[in-house]
Amino acid sequence: MTKITPADQLLLSLLRENARASTADIARRLGLSRTTVQSRIDRLERQGVISGYAVRLADEYEHGQIRGHIMIAVQPKQMVAVTKALRAMPELRLLHSVTGSYDLIALGVVPTMAEMDVLTDRIGEIDGVERTTSALILSTKFER
Repeated sequence: MTKITPADQLLLSLLRENARASTADIARRLGLSRTTVQSRIDRLERQGVISGYAVRLADEYEHGQIRGHIMIAVQPKQMVAVTKALRAMPELRLLHSVTGSYDLIALGVVPTMAEMDVLTDRIGEIDGVERTTSALILSTKFER
C-alpha cells in the first residue's frame, strides 16, 4: 500500500487543477523546493499513484456544452454488455457504478439539448437498460 502524505495530497490537488503547471510554480505554492516537488512527482508516478495526465477543456468551451448526469438502471446480469455499449458512446465522459435505485451514473456532454435528448434515447435503447433519469448540470462550482 502506498503511503500518501498530507503534502502529497496537496501536490495531487494542484496537479488536478493544472497538470501542466511548472514544477517551480507548484513548489512556490507548496512552500517546497523545486527538486523536492519533482522527486515527489517522480515517486508518485513510480508507485502508480499518478497513472497519467489528461486534457482539461477551457471553461468557456465546457460551459457552452450541455452536460448532464444520466442515471441508469441495468437488468441483472447485463452490466458487462451495457457497460461495453456505453463505452462506445463518445458523448459519455465517465461512468460510475453506484449504490441506490440506479446502478450507473454517466456524464454526458453534447452541444445541444436536442443531442442530449438523442443521447438519452440511445442509452435507453441499449439491451439490458431498464430505465434512465437525467439531471442537467447548471454550473460547476469547482473541479479538481
